[in-house]
Amino acid sequence: MSQQHIAAERLREAYSNGAVAPLRDILAVDDGAGAYAIQSINTRHWIDQGRRVAGRKVGLTAKAVQAQLGVDQPDFGVLFEDMAVADGGTVPVSRLLQPKAEAEVALILGADLPDRTVIREELEAAIAEVAAAIEIVDSRIADWKISFADTVADNGSSGLYVLSNTRHELAGLDLWTCGMVLEKNGEIASLGAGAACLGHPLNAAIWLANLLAEQGEPLRKGDLILTGALGPMVPIAAGDIVRATIGGLGTVSFSYRD
Repeated sequence: MSQQHIAAERLREAYSNGAVAPLRDILAVDDGAGAYAIQSINTRHWIDQGRRVAGRKVGLTAKAVQAQLGVDQPDFGVLFEDMAVADGGTVPVSRLLQPKAEAEVALILGADLPDRTVIREELEAAIAEVAAAIEIVDSRIADWKISFADTVADNGSSGLYVLSNTRHELAGLDLWTCGMVLEKNGEIASLGAGAACLGHPLNAAIWLANLLAEQGEPLRKGDLILTGALGPMVPIAAGDIVRATIGGLGTVSFSYRD
């Protein structure tokens, strides 16, 4: 078994056995290529197990989140259909290890994107719906002591996601100056704005689209894109109720309890 397969298996087992030490014995902290190779091994494994891909998540887009985790560039992970949580739904405590919540702008594509460099107008034309979202990030690396390579290998520190029931067309939305408020148990826990996400949430989506096109895996009709955090991540614990409001998009929420 290769070192990359060993790392991939270690991460898979962590979902049920608990968080593991950083992958320093296998993966250099800045080895993005090796980290994405490990992520791909697990993606193929899960698809073979019957999981269905719903789209992609862009991570590490907000300077505040980069500072929290000590990294300096975005990354992406794979979203599976079984990661979705209904708006207003309940997430069992037993399903996650060390979760944090962040508010994001979600895009749902209504058309395929080309397998070449995508310009903003093409992306805008392909977007069918926009929604408020909460990404519930998680880490299989103990105490979130992650490097860039750790989080990439760990599927972008993905966990679950919640999309608002209310959806909007892109036309007429201001995703740059839109404000974001994330509340935990009725108290404001995180503040942000669209511009915090790589300067604009669509910038994050273009970055993702072009990276995937280079890899021969362009985004397709129906794909979901979580464009990245609009403000700092917020740790959550059993009993917490989390609600996010994004200007122009509305609210989305979930409860974290057994």
